[in-house]
Amino acid sequence: MIAANNPQLKSWIEVSPDSDFPIQNLPFGVFTSRENTPRLCSAIGDYVVDLDKMNQLGFFTDLQIPRNIFENRYLNEFIALGKKKTNEVRERISELLDTKNDKWNAKELADHFLYKHEDVQMLMPVKVNDYTDFYSSIEHATNIGTLFRDPENALLPNWRHLPVGYHGRASSIVVSDTPIVRPHGQQIPNDSKQPVFGPSKLLDFELEMGFVVGKSNPLGSPVSTAIAEDHIFGLILFNDWSARDIQKWEYVPLGPFLGKSFASTVAPWVITLEALEPFRVQGPTQEPAVLPYLQYSGMKNFDVHLEVIIQLENGQAKTVSNSNFKYMYWNMAQQLAHHTINGCNLNVGDMCASGTISGPTPDSYGSMLEISWKGTKPVQMPDGSERRFIHDGDTVIMKAHCEKNGIRIGFGDTRGKIHPAKQLDLA
Repeated sequence: MIAANNPQLKSWIEVSPDSDFPIQNLPFGVFTSRENTPRLCSAIGDYVVDLDKMNQLGFFTDLQIPRNIFENRYLNEFIALGKKKTNEVRERISELLDTKNDKWNAKELADHFLYKHEDVQMLMPVKVNDYTDFYSSIEHATNIGTLFRDPENALLPNWRHLPVGYHGRASSIVVSDTPIVRPHGQQIPNDSKQPVFGPSKLLDFELEMGFVVGKSNPLGSPVSTAIAEDHIFGLILFNDWSARDIQKWEYVPLGPFLGKSFASTVAPWVITLEALEPFRVQGPTQEPAVLPYLQYSGMKNFDVHLEVIIQLENGQAKTVSNSNFKYMYWNMAQQLAHHTINGCNLNVGDMCASGTISGPTPDSYGSMLEISWKGTKPVQMPDGSERRFIHDGDTVIMKAHCEKNGIRIGFGDTRGKIHPAKQLDLA
């Protein structure tokens, strides 16, 4: 067992049982405050842990890492040190925060490196230069095929043979609490053969999990499923906003464009694969058998509980989805192996998202398109209003956590409030 994952570990910092950040988690992120420039951090309970300050205090001196590695705007350079070094840092943080620590004087120096969450601003954790979105939930793909095609042939012929994906827009991936402006675009009304232009009327969320590439592969050198996880630094909670009416008109024949590229929201924390090790589960049976390069051994799915909440401007809120990452038909190792099988080179900090995560029942669907069944089954909200899709003023909140043997590992939240479309001067 990885030492930092020991369920018996306890921090000298009080951590609530329902906290996302016990000592067994220790995620990585980037923060800033009134006193400090952006720098790398971890989290414990209600506190952000300033890793640059820890480094200045000499806690990492023997780990032989670059002196200014934590005084950085993004995690990319730290991730590029490799898993051996990043795991050593995580293990050291665990030692420093452990109640049984008798080697370091961390507790006495805590005021130098601990900040309350509410006193800091969390920033985008990774510089994302390339982004790929997959389509890997069989329940979601079946629902979409049923809604838009033939229920008897909901899945396209290739779907069970390869993890379908498309290259998305990296520049519009933003951190939680960034305002989301309703996008403009072309749409085709149901009773028309001619498109119209205007703000999207069918704005949607997509409940997803992303992974951050932690190790590059050279151009022309595929990565096998056997070593794919060596190339994955960690996971991040991901909301891939979608304008369904824009998407419907534009996606044939080449796939999503303006209906997706206006924004995606991520949580500020990257949860390491090592922290998630105890939560591995078997994935669904894949039939027919996949081609050899997509075959794998071991448990590659993770039992991560997912929740989506719509919060109204008056503060009232309703949970509209409870799903789980374990439902994914195509796992991350297969996604990465397929992504690189043609020789495509992935770089440190690149992000890949799972695609909408839907479960087998309506309460576990991962988008409003499915939850409202294309608008035919509106969701009743606490104030008496209805939601078929997302309204201006709504805040979509996503949460994720794993729980086993009394240990709860959380991912932080993604929050995005929808702001009205801007007035355009098209003259």
